[in-house]
Amino acid sequence: MSRLMVIYGAGGHGRVVLDILRSLSDVVVVGFLDSDKSLHGSIVDGLPVVGGIDQVPTLLLEYPGISAVVAIGDNQARREVAEELRKRHMPLTNAIHPRAFVSPSAVVGTNVTVAAGAIICAHAKIGDDVIINTGAIVEHDNCIGNAVHIAPGAKLAGRVTVGEYAFIGIGATVVGNLNIGRSAVVGAGAVVLHDVEPFSVVAGIPAKPIRKSS
Repeated sequence: MSRLMVIYGAGGHGRVVLDILRSLSDVVVVGFLDSDKSLHGSIVDGLPVVGGIDQVPTLLLEYPGISAVVAIGDNQARREVAEELRKRHMPLTNAIHPRAFVSPSAVVGTNVTVAAGAIICAHAKIGDDVIINTGAIVEHDNCIGNAVHIAPGAKLAGRVTVGEYAFIGIGATVVGNLNIGRSAVVGAGAVVLHDVEPFSVVAGIPAKPIRKSS
């Protein structure tokens, strides 16, 4: 029996999530939700944008058993929308590409996107509302906090801890046994050799602090 799903977020990341869900033979996506009212009633990649958060009760009645994935790249916004959906009793589920690898010993939360080519290794722990993007590597015993985004091609060696709302930029490398603080930002292509303080932005090879994150 097919699983019915809706995607919250009709932008670029939403289209990526749609591709992931369309690659799963047991999923039928009924449409998008989006906070941008100008998108309501439009068609995105062949599916309607049926409304915003207020459309949730109607969807729950019309499609028994439906669940949602929040496809918003911004960590704070993704978390806020996910929490609002939970309050409105919309079940949240994961979008895991069939060409991603998730170790059987890994623990993965809810509303997690794991894109094509991503690898989550043994005993890693992934929180809720997380994006592990295309080709990213999360090695053994990593602990990834809620609402984190690991960008395409980023590589985290073993036993790395990433705090809530942190962002690891495209192609960045984090060596093992480090802590990336809450809401920290690691710039694209950076090589992180030391712990990163919460709310800081680091960049370069080796990565160095350049400013505080917002």
